[in-house]
Amino acid sequence: MAAPKHDPDVWLFDIDNTLYPARCNLFAQIDVRISRYIADWLKVDVEEARRVQKQYWRDHGTSMRGMMTLHGVDPRHMLAYVHDIDYSPVPASPELDAALKALPGRKIVFTAGDVPHAERVMERLGVAHHFEAIFDIVAGDYWPKPHQAIYDKLVVKHDVDPTRAAFADDVSANLKPAHDMGMRTVWIRTEESVKRAADTNLDHIHHQTDDLATWLSDWVAQRSTAK
Repeated sequence: MAAPKHDPDVWLFDIDNTLYPARCNLFAQIDVRISRYIADWLKVDVEEARRVQKQYWRDHGTSMRGMMTLHGVDPRHMLAYVHDIDYSPVPASPELDAALKALPGRKIVFTAGDVPHAERVMERLGVAHHFEAIFDIVAGDYWPKPHQAIYDKLVVKHDVDPTRAAFADDVSANLKPAHDMGMRTVWIRTEESVKRAADTNLDHIHHQTDDLATWLSDWVAQRSTAK
């Protein structure tokens, strides 16, 4: 599959299991908080809350969207609750800091979390100063990736030419709209993301890696050598 002709001048990065490694396992904490929120809101036990959580995720893209649509939940309240977690498992990453510093172009976070969550992660990693903006689920009107409308909104809001952009995400399906818009796509492979992508078409993936910092460093080195 041919990659875009031009090197990116804008880089979009997911947060969870992309900027920080999956081994930090932050989402396990978030997942528990989502179940508790649903259990408290619906006045059900945790087992039933888990069933509802997964059903809404399948039917609405996120459990939160299902709670908003069917139960009138304030998404800001739910986001604050589910992201009230321990961020200490996220270590500082001098390697990612160096790779982002060397990477030419604008850098924007594109996350299904909210801005406070992204900021706390980037502060732990030590990379916040590399990013000019965070496009979060609030900016996307609470629609999750891979909903096409939020990709369209992002490129308009931040004046991004998709044919001169790259997007890195651990969920392969989230890269499909980006590819279709002309972006270069970078799939961050994790045990979970590989499992979820089994038996699916990955023709929309241009690059894949198990280690974002190393891949970015290699990308920059290859471009420097080619000049």
